[in-house]
Amino acid sequence: GKTTVVREFGKAEYDCFVEFNFILDANARAAFDGKLDADTIVENLSALARKPLAPGKTLILLDEIQECPNARTAIKFLVEDGRFDYVETGSLLGVKNKKVPSYPVGFEELYAMYPMDFEEFLVASGVQEPTLALLRDCYGSEKPVPAVIQDTIERLFYSYIIVGGMPDVVQTYVNTHDIGQVLAVQQELLALYRQDITQYAEPNDRPKIRAIFDSIPAQLNDKNRRFLVNSLRPTARLERYADSFNWLVDAGVALPCYNVTEPKAPLKLNEKRNLFKLFAADTGLLCALSMDSIQFSILQGDVSVNMGSILENVMAQMFTANGFSLHYFDTHKYGELDFVLQNGTGIDLVEIKSGNDYKRHAALDKIRQVTDWQARRALVFCKGNVQQENGVLYLPWYMAMFYAQPTRPEGMIYQVGEYKDRDTYLRHCLKTTNDMEALVKEILSAARMGGSDFHLERTDLDISQMLRKVCQQFRGRMEDK
Repeated sequence: GKTTVVREFGKAEYDCFVEFNFILDANARAAFDGKLDADTIVENLSALARKPLAPGKTLILLDEIQECPNARTAIKFLVEDGRFDYVETGSLLGVKNKKVPSYPVGFEELYAMYPMDFEEFLVASGVQEPTLALLRDCYGSEKPVPAVIQDTIERLFYSYIIVGGMPDVVQTYVNTHDIGQVLAVQQELLALYRQDITQYAEPNDRPKIRAIFDSIPAQLNDKNRRFLVNSLRPTARLERYADSFNWLVDAGVALPCYNVTEPKAPLKLNEKRNLFKLFAADTGLLCALSMDSIQFSILQGDVSVNMGSILENVMAQMFTANGFSLHYFDTHKYGELDFVLQNGTGIDLVEIKSGNDYKRHAALDKIRQVTDWQARRALVFCKGNVQQENGVLYLPWYMAMFYAQPTRPEGMIYQVGEYKDRDTYLRHCLKTTNDMEALVKEILSAARMGGSDFHLERTDLDISQMLRKVCQQFRGRMEDK
């Protein structure tokens, strides 16, 4: 998935695109065995590419970067060199566990990639943009989705639950619509996960990691869905398994959802790290892990069997992809709220309902009545249509694809004087740059005064005018002070 995305991006956005795979190509690894200066590396890569690399117009993909730690060290020098753009892709486990001689701090931007979300699944399944635009409009304006479209998208959502978002699995489903083949690909991926545990985890941690991974379906199927460590072994204690949980989270295999002391922002400060749910990063793989033949029941619209745990998992997967950190709230006094999500600076209370009685939500109602816990919104994702009632917004399950964190602004410049407006700020930057350029030219002119061809000329100098000009440059800041 990662390599394909970068490859298509490179071919579409750059005049020249080349890729090197450090697993398949020993020569690519050898290119980083000697000197790591930019000139040497660029010379080696140009020879391997067997075609001219145009400066400023070339994207170079370094695939399976975890197999060549020296390449990550060299990135610092390659970025500073500036001739080409670079993308590194690889196994998250390998990237985190392979020792790198010198990390290129400040020269890499890290991007987390998740399984395909439901909107991407719809596009892969042939749903056209006008339909997606209509759904976005219904979500934004809080109006019901037309019945025909509602039924169609709901059936596709059932398919998404069992297929999941792993690219190979989605491609198999799109090509064949054969659930048997889908399950076969999912089982191969699960086998690769277990292989990664053997390859990258410390020997003493491997049994604990496998036990946690294999127990996720059973833990989610429990009534309160909270992960109980003593279910792995009667004598198990959380502190002894903490590294194993973190390993699965770091690997992108599991999604933790922590309980909070109260549903107030910032949620990170209210976490109870010893109480948590553990979701699978991909719901399709969760179904394949140990759900027997539940896939076929779901495809037929039977949402009664284990549907609560599966729905919570697919929602956790979609919320994570949309930028949310997962939390829930559970006390004896108020009951359990499936998700408490920090949306910007506000708090959203979220319930996931699998049955027809989705308008019954005692815990949500109790929590909304607490004066100190004034939430921004109360949401219920259910099998119904879009509806606002008594301060609660009811949304179809699939509408979670549009529920996302607010987009981060391009610039976050503190509002001071002339710098309140981004365009004004940029104009000031340009003017400052031009002033610096003029100053450098004056310095160079002064340096040439010692030459034999230099002739001194006398002129009048207005010091007061120079001072006014300089003070004018800093007027905005002085006024704010």
